[in-house]
Amino acid sequence: MAAKVGSASSLQPNKGNLSLFTSTDHEILNQIYATHVHVDEKFDVESLFIIVENILKRATQIVDNVVLGSQATVEHLDENIPKASFSSPLCTLKSISYEMQCKAPSEEVAYETTLSILKKLSNYSWDAKAVLTLAAFALDYGEFWLLAQNQSSDQLAKSVGTLRRVSILLKGPNLQKHRQALIELNSVIKATLEVIECIFELEKLSNYDTKDVPALSTGVDHIPVDVFWAIITVVASTTQLCCLTSDEGKKQELSLFSQKLNVIVSKLRRQITICKQQIEETEAYWRLVRLFRTPTEVMEVFKGLIFAKDKLQPLFDGSTRKPVSIEVLKRKNVLLFISGLDISDDDISILKPIHELISKEDQYKIVWIPIVEQWTEDLQKKFEILRAKMPWYVVQYFSPIAGIRFIKEKWHFKGKPSVVVLSPQGKVESDNAIHMIRVWGIKAFPFTTAVEETLSSSRDWIGSIATGVNPNIESWIKEEKYIFFYGGKDNDWIQQFTKRATALANDPVIKEARISIELLLVGKGSKGEDNHSLLGHFWTGIESMFISKTQRKTEADAVTLEIQKLLSYKNESGWAVLSKGSSVVLSSHGTTILKVLEEFDKWKELVPVKGFELSFRDYHNQVLHTSHICCRIDIPNSSGKIPENMKCPDCPRIMETYISFKCCHIDGAANSLH
Repeated sequence: MAAKVGSASSLQPNKGNLSLFTSTDHEILNQIYATHVHVDEKFDVESLFIIVENILKRATQIVDNVVLGSQATVEHLDENIPKASFSSPLCTLKSISYEMQCKAPSEEVAYETTLSILKKLSNYSWDAKAVLTLAAFALDYGEFWLLAQNQSSDQLAKSVGTLRRVSILLKGPNLQKHRQALIELNSVIKATLEVIECIFELEKLSNYDTKDVPALSTGVDHIPVDVFWAIITVVASTTQLCCLTSDEGKKQELSLFSQKLNVIVSKLRRQITICKQQIEETEAYWRLVRLFRTPTEVMEVFKGLIFAKDKLQPLFDGSTRKPVSIEVLKRKNVLLFISGLDISDDDISILKPIHELISKEDQYKIVWIPIVEQWTEDLQKKFEILRAKMPWYVVQYFSPIAGIRFIKEKWHFKGKPSVVVLSPQGKVESDNAIHMIRVWGIKAFPFTTAVEETLSSSRDWIGSIATGVNPNIESWIKEEKYIFFYGGKDNDWIQQFTKRATALANDPVIKEARISIELLLVGKGSKGEDNHSLLGHFWTGIESMFISKTQRKTEADAVTLEIQKLLSYKNESGWAVLSKGSSVVLSSHGTTILKVLEEFDKWKELVPVKGFELSFRDYHNQVLHTSHICCRIDIPNSSGKIPENMKCPDCPRIMETYISFKCCHIDGAANSLH
């Protein structure tokens, strides 16, 4: 990582102005990167750190016993063992110790000393710099308290202790006078040890790819700054020890260093937790990838998808309101209903007829998997409200599920509800059947890709989508009547179309040919008022049909192009679809089709000869070639797998891609208009 190098004076603390503690991480990085060169010094950092830990944990325990009267014995402390081949870098440690000894107690001096140590250790990795500096301190601190512990029983310890000024600190009045300073020093040493432990742990995790563990990038990139604060705190701690063993009465203020390290420890622990969570997700992801390559049993696949190791939980049975073992899924076809907690009653209701159908036999099961990144008490309450509305099985596991990444990447889950269909062997029969369920309902049972292919290739699709929009639709379709489905944003256009289409339906030529034409205005109630729920239902069906088609085929067929064309009219002033029964004749932009109706006199004499449908289509194509209308298709990004490119439904060109953000503030229609 490159960084701009600033002047050393910009960070130096001034008396009464602690610029060191108000400096940004970026400012610190600018300074310390000037001291760092290519790493080529290598030694056993891990073994050195083990020894440093052993020294400081015992030394701080001795201080706790002496100052606080604690009765804990150092023998009970766990001790890690360094490698037998480890050789202490003693000369380097003595050199670092020399840099730190007998310094004046101030942040400015501590900062200058830290830069000097960093320059001396310029060829070492960042974690090695921190461990070497802490080791130099541990050598002095450990020796000091080892001598203190043996003053009364060992003449050699007493004599050496005199030279090291141990006796000055241990004098009754001095020990009591410096009691608080010793407690604070001990606390800072423990915090420094924690910071370096965390840095070590983060470094070990850095073996993973940051693509799989993105939190690593943030944590590892910040290590140089954390090392800086660990080293400068060690420098200040050394100064404090020197002050406490002198009679001068001066002291190094450590409280700000202590506060800073506590913040760093909290941040590092949080970062490590996130990294471990992401690593767990990554490992679960690759386990699932392998599992789905050669699935053998759906229950085993389900376990791997939902639960972390050794955390198996029962399912909740929505019909009995009791927990049940996941054994109920064994050797069954399973429909995984996957969603967040923002689902609507409509999302739940479309599965109820399917549940009623499969409840009559025991070969199919529905399981709701709520996808929640971070559970809270409020979200659990919301979950319980939704669970009460579902008669099928529910996963009630209040931790992020093990397969959350797999579901997002392999099954293209982006927040909107989806239904993944698994065979009794755990094979994926459909990675998202929600679209065919929305369009065809139980007609699409058992919701496999093969069934979807068959249904979506038929031109008889408008009836399935329009069911429920008008109470007369089923009888019109049954009688094979011609139907104009129409709507739009412009009320004037709607009025004009209604007038012209009604005149066409009642024209003597049409009547004499015994052609029956019905009009269905989409998005209006029986009294003409806007019905956003029906409008939303209609366009959601169109979108579902479109996604169902495009995610299965590479080349658009005639049905796909017709649906694509209709979808492009969704936000236009006007649009219309002409069908015969449930079979679509054509869909058209409002401007084009209104002109066809307005110019009926120019082509109506062809109706008795060619028939209404062919005459209408031929004249429509003539009008279409004289006008130019840009085609725009909005597909919600959360709809699942989206095609990378699409051909224009009106010409052979590949359509340009744009990104748009939209909020309609309308319940019901909001889902369809994203």
